[in-house]
Amino acid sequence: MSATLESLSTGVQVGTVLPLLTAIVQRPAWSEKYKKVVAVVAALVAGVVTVAAGSGWDQFQHGKLTTATILGVLAASQTSYDLVWKPSNLAPLIEALTTKKTPQQAE
Repeated sequence: MSATLESLSTGVQVGTVLPLLTAIVQRPAWSEKYKKVVAVVAALVAGVVTVAAGSGWDQFQHGKLTTATILGVLAASQTSYDLVWKPSNLAPLIEALTTKKTPQQAE
């Protein structure tokens, strides 16, 4: 397998599960725009971490591979959220379960 395809594949794998991890920090009361910003920033950070974890910081010398990985994470995270995690209600459920309820909400 070519290095570019391998980098893209790794990015897609990370991006596919990333929405479930992002749902832990997101809150149901947040606006859709704010949730999207958090998701995109999380995907970009996860992409950088994926590149660094794969071959260390030296990997950033290879712009094409770095870009493929980061864009793979971003595309897969947004697509899997819209097509799988949101319609299945799993990501919204995680958001609800990890949101602390105030005493007024508990009543």
